[in-house]
Amino acid sequence: MAKVLVVDDEKDVVYLIKVLLEREKLEVLEAYNGLEAYNKLTAKEPLRILPDAIVLDIMMPEMDGYTLQSKLQEIDELSNIPIVILTAKGQMKDLFELASNIFAFVEKPFEPKNLVKIVKDAIASKK
Repeated sequence: MAKVLVVDDEKDVVYLIKVLLEREKLEVLEAYNGLEAYNKLTAKEPLRILPDAIVLDIMMPEMDGYTLQSKLQEIDELSNIPIVILTAKGQMKDLFELASNIFAFVEKPFEPKNLVKIVKDAIASKK
């Protein structure tokens, strides 16, 4: 079963995405800020998680999505995980232009079916 890490500081957004993706038989892992996600991704076995895709909000406390994405690019085994950027700020795209691990941008509020399709395409792109 494919795993998707959803990183957003808005609990209702995480819950909505979790419900949508679990309906598609995907395993959903949760983190509520970039630092929590980073710690889960870089923890020692057996606590470490290695998702097939990441849905990542940008504006979050502790560590924002841009910083998390940059740190993941520096770690070989994490640099190829496709990331779907979820943001209310369309102009943030410029920050990520050179990032090889960004699969797509989805603006909030998002169309649920569209987000599910993009996440599934991101997972398929990794295989």
